[in-house]
This record gives sequence, structure tokens and C-alpha cells, in this order.
Amino acid sequence: MKLIAGSPGTWSGMALRVSQCVFAAASVCAMFTAFGYSNYSAFAYMIAVSTMQFICSLGLACADIFSLRNNKDLHNPRIVGIIVIVDWVMAILIFSGASASASVTILFTRDIHFCRLYTRLACGQFALSVVLAFIVWLLDAASFLSGFWLLISFF
Repeated sequence: MKLIAGSPGTWSGMALRVSQCVFAAASVCAMFTAFGYSNYSAFAYMIAVSTMQFICSLGLACADIFSLRNNKDLHNPRIVGIIVIVDWVMAILIFSGASASASVTILFTRDIHFCRLYTRLACGQFALSVVLAFIVWLLDAASFLSGFWLLISFF
């Protein structure tokens, strides 16, 4: 068994998954509690993608916990291949959602000063949610790269 940091079935892999869950949930909560988020499709898309990320990361974290608790080996080319594909797709989705939400947030705060005109909008919470979503993307990219490294080491 290769010991690659962040690979499935390791303590570092479980830490990455749990971190993804925590930051995705925090991003959703920050956006969901902000006034006016539902009027903009980029924010709704980011909430949907962050929720999907939370569910996928929670499932993979449970698989890591099961593997560590029962001394099962997840380093099978098929299993790792599926995990790598899921990480790759989720990384693309979370990056697109965070980028779209970041562009709307920058438009509101810096370009047209929409947040100054409508003080009820929680632009600070929008920005916080976007930053948390980008952290989720970085963690997901790290999971993808470690899984991909493990996958190519099989061949």
C-alpha cells in the first residue's frame, strides 16, 4: 500500500474530507443567512454546488472512517478511480460556483456600489461565503491531486 498524503483510507485523507465538509457547510450557512441571496442565480448555484460538495465529502469521509476503523484498504484502482472522478467533477463545479459568486460580489461592492445603495444586502456575508467556497475548492483540488497521484502509481 502506497502512503500518499491525502489519499483515500488515510488519516490525512479523512482530515481533507472533514475539512471540505466543514467549509462547505460554513459557506452554505453564510450565504443562506444573508438577506437577498435568492434574487441572484450565481448565489443559488453556489449554494447548490456547496451542498452537493458537502454530501459527497461526507460520504467519502464516512468511507475513510470505515476504512481506518476496520483496517480495510481503499487503494484499489477501481475505487480510487471513482473517487478521483468525483473529486475532479466536484472541483470543477465548486470552482465555477465560487467564481460566479465572486464576480457578482465584486460587481456589487466595487463596480456599481450596489451595497452602498441597498444597505439591507449582506455583501460582507456574500464575500465570506465566496472565500469559504474557494477554500473548499483548494481542499478538493488537494484531494484530487493526491488521489490522482495514487491512481497513476498503480500503472
